Amino acid sequence: MKHTSRALSACLLGILTVPGFAPFYFYLLPLLTLALLGILLRKSATPFQAALIGFSFAAGLFGVGVSWLYISLHDFGSMPPPLAIIALILLCIYLSLFPGLAAGIANLTALRRSLIWPWIIAALWTFSEWLRGVLFTGFPWLAVGYSQAPASPLAGFASIIGVYGVSFLLILTASGLACWQEQWKNWRFGVPLIVIWLAGWGLQQLSWVTPSGEPIKVSLLQGNIPQDLKWRPDHTLTSLQTYLQLVKESSGQLIITPEISFPLFSEELPESYRSILRDHARRNQGDTLIGMAERGTTDDEYYNTMFSFGISPEQKYRKHHLVPFGEYIPLKPVFGRIVEVLNIPLSDFSRGSRHQQPMQLAGKQVAINICYEDVFGEEIIWQLPKAELLVNVSNDAWFGRSIGPWQHLQISQMRALETGRYMLRATNTGVTAIIDERGRVLQTLEMFTTGALNGEVQGFSGATPYVRYGNGPILGLISLLLLAGSVTVFSALRKNL
Repeated sequence: MKHTSRALSACLLGILTVPGFAPFYFYLLPLLTLALLGILLRKSATPFQAALIGFSFAAGLFGVGVSWLYISLHDFGSMPPPLAIIALILLCIYLSLFPGLAAGIANLTALRRSLIWPWIIAALWTFSEWLRGVLFTGFPWLAVGYSQAPASPLAGFASIIGVYGVSFLLILTASGLACWQEQWKNWRFGVPLIVIWLAGWGLQQLSWVTPSGEPIKVSLLQGNIPQDLKWRPDHTLTSLQTYLQLVKESSGQLIITPEISFPLFSEELPESYRSILRDHARRNQGDTLIGMAERGTTDDEYYNTMFSFGISPEQKYRKHHLVPFGEYIPLKPVFGRIVEVLNIPLSDFSRGSRHQQPMQLAGKQVAINICYEDVFGEEIIWQLPKAELLVNVSNDAWFGRSIGPWQHLQISQMRALETGRYMLRATNTGVTAIIDERGRVLQTLEMFTTGALNGEVQGFSGATPYVRYGNGPILGLISLLLLAGSVTVFSALRKNL
């Protein structure tokens, strides 16, 4: 009975962690819930009990934190409610296995009794976040480090060790609090916590980058095209007219439309329409960036692409990191039938090249990423430090009126922090936003409205440590800690033999 109540308590703590993320931004809340989780783990008698508690915490976190996926599967994917619920439960079980395994290993007797336990649980948990961010193309959503962007002192470390480094420090300090609660007089647990948070505050005062050139005016367009109407042939003309009107009313040197804002293939866009886009951009002394699907060399090859028109030579960016089952079918012979259940247009895109260069737009080097791609910070830096600005185009209409679009906004805020670059987000229904190089949201459009977000943005040059080294430093530290943990366990086993 005691084990069941602890598991339920852990699940509740996971649920209470969700307001630590956007749109609530209560960044101290995850510190508290993770510290209480640490206390529960410390009281676990066996690794299995600890694994159950870690799993239960994650089940609460993901069960509520990604519940918006039901909207994608049922409301817009036409999946029957029972199947949508089952799919969501299975996903949450899969995601929860990673923290559960980390908690179980950390609770091996030799590790739990060691003074380095806070470091070990932080290393294992962070490694589990990284692992679920790379396996099967990855799903790193709700890594706990995101909850600290942009205001928490720990966000000061993002430009050095990225979101996984921030996760590591958050869990380290939380588990340190759990140990400090056991031994109030033991400074070994208390002092590092204070030092880490003060150091983060100090790092927030530093800048690794410098302004590059003059600011430029931008217009980020939000068409607010309902997802259930977007791909209907009788609504295509309405979409084209909506964006044409928004473009004509925009004064930005860089005008950006959302991901596949034009529901047709690029060769189907009339030349007269292209000319209007091109001429308007040239009058503004800049460029217009629009999203369309693009056919490849064969009938079954097509890409999610952004095209530019204006004073610069015409360029394009093809999406590289695709969403499983939403944009491509993994193991098509096995899972191909899923597409027959899900009503998702163009559900098997081809993958763009990894080695794409920033676009030269409105006199700036601009790194483009499309929708889900900005969840992968280690891939965003492929176009840096050459790029002066970051652009994310998305269609978060799939998430409906949920917390999903706001969580996606916070992910973009973390990318801005990691790279020291402005992030410009143009989305179909929101959150369309201008984010500065410190991850602060400067301007937004109201969600589910049609309009243009006009503002002035500054390009930056230079490279943060994260841009230079990516996840290498934090993964290296984790490796050393896991090696130290292994030595601790083997030493204890030898003594018991």
